[in-house]
Amino acid sequence: MAKIIKVQKGTKDILPQEVEQWHKLEKNALDIFTRYGYREIRTPIFEATELFARGVGDTTDIVNKEMYTFEKSDRSLTLRPENTAGVVRSFIENGMARLSAPVKLWYKGPMFRYERPQAGRQRQFHQVGVEMFGIKEPTADAEVILLAVDYLESLGLNDLEVEINSLGCPKCREEYKNKIKEVLKPEFDNLCEDCQNRYEKNPLRLLDCKVDSCKEIFAKPEIQKVIQSDFICDECAQHYKELKSYLDDLHIKYSENKLLVRGLDYYNRTVFEVKSNNLGSQNAVCGGGRYDSLVRNLGGEDTPAVGWAMGMERLNSLLPDVEPEKLDGYIVSNSSAEAFKFAQELRNQGLKIEFDLANKKFTKQLEKASKVAKFALILGEDEIKANKVSIKNLSTSEQVTVDRIDVTAKIKG
Repeated sequence: MAKIIKVQKGTKDILPQEVEQWHKLEKNALDIFTRYGYREIRTPIFEATELFARGVGDTTDIVNKEMYTFEKSDRSLTLRPENTAGVVRSFIENGMARLSAPVKLWYKGPMFRYERPQAGRQRQFHQVGVEMFGIKEPTADAEVILLAVDYLESLGLNDLEVEINSLGCPKCREEYKNKIKEVLKPEFDNLCEDCQNRYEKNPLRLLDCKVDSCKEIFAKPEIQKVIQSDFICDECAQHYKELKSYLDDLHIKYSENKLLVRGLDYYNRTVFEVKSNNLGSQNAVCGGGRYDSLVRNLGGEDTPAVGWAMGMERLNSLLPDVEPEKLDGYIVSNSSAEAFKFAQELRNQGLKIEFDLANKKFTKQLEKASKVAKFALILGEDEIKANKVSIKNLSTSEQVTVDRIDVTAKIKG
């Protein structure tokens, strides 16, 4: 017997009995995002490696450790680890900057990161996300946060916490970085290896460390004093103040978290996460923020932008199982030819119909019908001769016989 080839570690088959739940995530995304004026975009699964090095940042764990990169015809290509960089590349390449602002886009699809698989996180995973281009005002930040909450609540998730922070602009953030480095310098040897590597390259990322020993260091009073300081300039502070005012007006509950920096280098000013209390310590279901310099960094014109992404596996883990939708009808007949013809008639009228392709015994067909359909459509010899169908309601056991042309109207009732 040939050796069985199994699914790769960190990947997962989405089986038919699970797909209904994915359909719900996707349908709600289309419904809610369209309501806000967002249009779907679909970008390639692989891009030039340079796109992510320049876009995501060459100091991030994603670029340094987690990308699936391969060489093809002397070119370095990478399976996308996230989709903001790809959407920005498409925005620039397709001249979307010429469109009337705001340009609102949303996406869904698989992403790839080589990291340790854990609950709700795989090496091939799926994200749904939105990006808005062209609006520098905090109204854009407020709308994308509202959109995230609206979408999650449409899925039945109400135990949500929104955390926000402002990273300031490059000018005021640089001074803050220097203060962080200065106050942490005496603790350098006690930091984890990743934090030591980030100390010079991207000191803000130290605040995002999940290692307990580093968390203890950051909790020290002299370090907290720097972390909690209002370092942002007047313009950034005003932007942040207005954002909070909009969130208050929209009745969105939020808390401020000075340690929230997000893991990607392109963020400036607003960063935020939406968390669920049902996920334990790794409880973020949505993360995003403002990235006003990314379009320029990737070769486009100066364009303010803001967006977020959600892991769909994590969302699925929070949702109750969805019952598979039943067929409208299952044809029960010992005449395969008649059942075949009748099934196609009903399918052409928009009904979901199956029949027994193997022509099993009548009782077996009825048993199958009771499991998969709302109605059993019985085509016995008498029904075929009279051009009629006996319709059995499988939830009430009520049975009636009608003319064949009236079956669809009876089922749709």
